[in-house]
Order: sequence, then C-alpha cells, then structure tokens
Amino acid sequence: MLYNYIRNDIFITSIGGIYSMETYGIEKLGIINPKAVYRNLSPAVLTEAALRRGEGELSDTGALVVKTGKYTGRSPKDKFIVDTPAVHDKIAWGKVNVPTSREKFNAIKAKMVAYLQGHEIFIFDGYAGADPACTKKFRIVNELACQNLFIHNLLIRPTPEQLANYGEPDFVVIAAPGFKCIPEIDSVHSEAAIMIDYEAKTVLIAGSAYSGEIKKSVFSVMNLLMPQAGVLPMHCSANMDPVTKETAVFFGLSGTGKTTLSADPNRILIGDDEHGWSDHGIFNFEGGCYAKCIKLDPEGEPEIYNAIKFGSVAENVILDPETRKPNYDDNTLTDNTRVGYPINYISNAAIPGVGGIPKVVIFLTADSFGVLPPISRLDKNAAMYHFVTGFTSKVAGTERGITEPVPTFSTLFGEPFMPMDPNVYANMLGERIEKYNTRVYLVNTGWTGGPYGTGSRMKLRYTRAMVTAALNGSLEKAAFKHDKTFNLDVPQSCPDVPASIMNPRDTWADKAAYDATAKKLAGMFQKNFAEKYPNMPKNVVDAGPKA
Repeated sequence: MLYNYIRNDIFITSIGGIYSMETYGIEKLGIINPKAVYRNLSPAVLTEAALRRGEGELSDTGALVVKTGKYTGRSPKDKFIVDTPAVHDKIAWGKVNVPTSREKFNAIKAKMVAYLQGHEIFIFDGYAGADPACTKKFRIVNELACQNLFIHNLLIRPTPEQLANYGEPDFVVIAAPGFKCIPEIDSVHSEAAIMIDYEAKTVLIAGSAYSGEIKKSVFSVMNLLMPQAGVLPMHCSANMDPVTKETAVFFGLSGTGKTTLSADPNRILIGDDEHGWSDHGIFNFEGGCYAKCIKLDPEGEPEIYNAIKFGSVAENVILDPETRKPNYDDNTLTDNTRVGYPINYISNAAIPGVGGIPKVVIFLTADSFGVLPPISRLDKNAAMYHFVTGFTSKVAGTERGITEPVPTFSTLFGEPFMPMDPNVYANMLGERIEKYNTRVYLVNTGWTGGPYGTGSRMKLRYTRAMVTAALNGSLEKAAFKHDKTFNLDVPQSCPDVPASIMNPRDTWADKAAYDATAKKLAGMFQKNFAEKYPNMPKNVVDAGPKA
C-alpha cells in the first residue's frame, strides 16, 4: 500500500514523491530515496505498522510482542566511541570505552544509510531529561516500527506544540537491525556495532534488534553531557513519599531489583533506571520503563504486570499460540525477557519525573556468594567505595553468553554506560552525600543460606521490608553490629524481617565454609579496587573490605 498524505501526527511519502525531507533532517543523513517517512506516530498507528510488517503479534492484553533474534541482550563487546580531539581527554579509554576512528564510523554510517534507501523510515523526536534546564533533544531514526514504538515509550514525549517547534535535535540515533556489519571489512567484532560519535552528535546501532541498545546509547550520551553541566548522572531508579515528598534513589545493575523495588505502590515512582542529581533535586532522564518479565508475578509486581497492555512492547516473551496469553516463566528465547511501557502506565508515577534532594541512597547487589548482609549502612567513604566498585552478579540473559550468575565489578553500577573517569562521578556523589546528609545503605538482593546452587534467593518481601525501614528511618532505631570482613555496619533487627537472616553467617549450615567464602570475596574486592583505582584517596580505600 502506498501512502501520499500528511496529517498532524504523521508525515508520509510515497515512492518517488518526497514532500519535505528537510523537515525531519532525512536529507542530512543521506537517505534520499526512502519508501516512506513517518514521524512521531501514535502508539496505535505504530502497533498497526508493526503488525502489517510482520514484526510481532499481540498478546491477550493487547501488548505488542516481538522477537529480537540473535541479540536478546546488550552486546558490550560491540560498542565503540569515536576518538576525536574534542572528546579524547574526557573519555576513560579502555576495555569498556573502546576507541574507533571517524573514518571507520563514517564508513559504516554510509553503508547503513545506503541500506535504508527504499525502506520505510520511522522517526521519533523526543527528549531526555525531565528537568527543563537539563533537557536534551534526541531524534531516533528506526528501520523497525516496533523499535520506534519502544523509544516512543522510553523517551519523554513532546506535546503537539513542542513537536511543531522542535527544531534541530541535540543528538541523532540511527538504528538499523537489518544492516549486518562484516567484521573483517568494517573493523568491528561481529555483525553488530554500537558506535557513538560525541563530536558529530550521532549514534549508530547496526545488526541488533534488541531495543535496550537504543535506550542505553541515549544514557551513554547523557552521562558525558550532564557532568559538564554540574549534574550527576545515575544508573538508578527513584521514588518519593507521597506525603513528605522525600526522595530515594536505587543504584544497581540489571536484575538486582531497581525496577521492582522502585515500583512501590506506597510511593510515587519518579523513574526506573536513569536519573540526574542537580543542585535542586533529581530528575528522570526517561519517560518510560524497561522492566524484566521473567517469572513476573501479578501479586509480587502488580504495577509492572498491569503495565503490559496495548501500547507496550514486550521482547522475547513466549505466547500461547491459541490464547496469546504470555508465559512469563518460559525462558525458551532468553532469561532477559523485557517490556517497555510509558511511565504513565504506572498509576502512581510522578509526571513530570522530578523530585527533591534524595534523603536515602540504596545500592543494590545480587551477591551470588551468599555472604553479604541483606542490608548494611554506609558512611560517605564507604558509599564512594561501593559506588565505584559496583559489585553484583550478572544474571542470566542480561548480556549475551550469561547463562547463570557471574560475580562482577561494574564501576558505578553502570560501567558500560559511563564514558568518563570513575572519580568524576564518585566525587560528585560524595559531595552530595556530605552536603545533604543523605543516608546510604547496601542491600543484597542475591543469595542467603549459601552460594548460588546451594542457598536461595533473598525473599522479595523481606527486601521490601528492609528498604521500607531504611526509607522511613525506622531501621536507624536498630542495634548495629560491625562486620569486620566487609567493613559494614549491619542492623540486627528490622520490622517484618526474621532476625535470623540479618547476619549471613548465621544462615549457613557450614560456618567454616562461610568464613572461607567471605574471605575469598573480600579478597576479590581488594584485588579489583587495587587494579582499577590505584589513585583513589586513602580514606575511600580504607572503607572497603578487609580480607
């Protein structure tokens, strides 16, 4: 079917007839002969387009369900940053922030643009940053309608007036999953490539249909721009008390519980993943949520469960072929089943996503060794130590090749997305904790009673109770015991939590095995810190574990 008309929310061209490519910057990209160009379509129209193009199917709740193929998680080894004089001294180059040249970037971009000729092009013009003083404009150019619907959900959506006066974007992201790189020709590692040119203000995403690459590319851009504006960018969720408006932030890698714990029906959700902390408060970078679906329980996570409805995009969730009912326990394709939905699908969401200065900071970790306390208190130095260290276990499916929990240290609880030196972000956090007297806790959502394979995952209701006590201040009324191995202050009681689980050693049948395992993990902390952060101040180093 050929379209040949314009209406308020859609700009479409037919083959051979371009009305105004200049309006949406298509000609600047070099896409001179698209089959059709669509801009900021409504979720209903995007869903129709995705179904028409065979990109997915509807669940019984009306959510669009798609399969992402080979890539069911992020592919960090395929990420590159263009090394140019303008950004060279700002980037912490290494195994995470891998340099590439402008020539290689431009060569792949030219091939992607050529590939997109004759294709339908879906554009979303939106914003990152709910604080107007920090907002950045992002133009997302998609090959797939389902990915355009995804980013429509995840970014902040402009009003009709804002869209009419949108102007030039601050950054452009081009996502073409159908274009496959040739490693030996394109100087990349696989058929996929995620490349950021901060100076040219362009991101390329080739070869991967996993929509998380688009979301995290926007985050990576914000993580370079915000510190230069005096704003601490954070890989965290955030919520606030509906009465006092006191805010809290939750740091943690995927699978540690950021989305689950922040989506508390008794608090107002500011956002589930990416925020900035300015001098006058925190704000959500996004306008939506990207939640894990595996083993999703309507009783334990009703907010997320009920958000999977028409307008949402679910990735790699298995549907019953007859009833189209999702089976959230089915990990046939991946453990990293996901859903992206607009934040207003959460009934108690804060719109716009802004809050005050955080009263509480919580670091979430999923300890597969089973030796860290379920909750412990940190002073400023210990907070900086654990912020920089970012210990957790990568859980199955979050990245390609991860099939069971793997202990890892991810700087700042978001190392793949933080382009600058860790000291920049750590110092900004330490300054804020000290200035605002913010309370900080380390919460283990991982294993208890033994390591992975022997012990069991911490019960969600216990973690929720501990987090609630930390937020309302009642945890501070407990007696605290110092854990010498991990250099942590551990509360000995908490409302609605068995005292028997507060000290992890008590949960192990074999106490000698616990001691040996705890010593092993403490040694891993020390080794990681010494190798990665040799220039960290002594007061921060001394706040860490003592093997």
